[in-house]
Parts: sequence; structure tokens; C-alpha cells
Amino acid sequence: MCGRYSLYLKPTDLSLRYNTFNNDINFSPKNEIYPGENAPVITIDNNSDKKQLSLFNWGFSPAYINKKIINARAETIDQKKTFKKPFENKRCIIPATSFFEWKNKGKNKIKHEIYIKNEKIFSLAGIYDEFTNKNGNKITCYTIITTNANKALEDIHNRMPVIITKEKEDFWLKSSDYSKLKDLLTPYNQKMKIENDNDQLSLF
Repeated sequence: MCGRYSLYLKPTDLSLRYNTFNNDINFSPKNEIYPGENAPVITIDNNSDKKQLSLFNWGFSPAYINKKIINARAETIDQKKTFKKPFENKRCIIPATSFFEWKNKGKNKIKHEIYIKNEKIFSLAGIYDEFTNKNGNKITCYTIITTNANKALEDIHNRMPVIITKEKEDFWLKSSDYSKLKDLLTPYNQKMKIENDNDQLSLF
């Protein structure tokens, strides 16, 4: 799964990186973003077909559950009722500078921070939708898509967020070829850097 991630960059930096036509969102760089918080996402503006920067809430909030859905499994994203239509029509990119996973060691959990080697920022695959909160207000929420862990991470956790490479970002946001879109939802296979309190590793 992906339960937390970081984003050290300002909206102006994100606008330059993703070539969005706006950066007017209220967000400050964070060492950790938690479920339920508002964070930047990249979507396609339906009127202009350009990339836009928005501030959405992390975690789907359908009325039939009490807990936010922060992750969606890649394997069933086109089958589950909650995710099928957003996968078809409301895909997004979640900018990140790292993400976190915890490894069980006896009675303890060791926190690991994972970076992409030589990448200041990278893109997590997501979907978004609109929900009504307990106050009756409409809120737009996103969830992060996960897949099986790659070899670098499988000793820490059996799942990881889907990472969309830079050259596939526009395809992820704009394509309607759902078969090929699902083909993107695989474990990341480039170099990663993993850190915890005891060591720092560079792995494939």
C-alpha cells in the first residue's frame, strides 16, 4: 500500500515541471502527506485539454464506508464499482518526492523512505472523484493506485504505488485505450534509493 508520501516542492515548481497553466493553490512543501489531507494533483482541464494543478483531498469517501479509501489496486481498478468510472474518465497524477513503507520486524515497524534515483520529483498514478462529506458539502478526492512491489521493495512490503514515467504522463492523463492504460500499472523497474534510521541503500 501507500500510506504516506512527501512533496518538498512549491506549486510554482510543480507548474514548471508539469507544464500546467495554473499554480494558484494553497499548498506548502511537506515532509509527509497523510490520508485526509489536501495535496496537489495534476489533471486535464476538459475545456482546454491542458494540464492543470488542483488541490484534492487524499482518500475516496463513499457514503457506504466510514474510512477513507486511500489506495486502489491496479489489478481490479477497472472492475470495482468505486474505481471503474474514475479509471475511465478521471485519472490524475500525484506529484511526489518520496513515499514511505513500513517493514515489520518483531513487534516493531521500521519506517523506510523511498526515492527515485536521480529524480527530484516523480509521478504516482491516481484517480479522483467527487463525494459529499458529512456536512453535505461536495469534496473532490483522489486515491493512489498500487501494484505488486518490485524487487527493491518486496522485502519491506508486498505492495507499492504505481509510478508513471515522465514520457507516459500525458498518455496516462489523456488516453482512452484502457487496455494500454492498465499495462502501465506495473512495478517500477528503475533505480530507487531506500533510507531508514539505520542505513541507506541504493537498489534496482
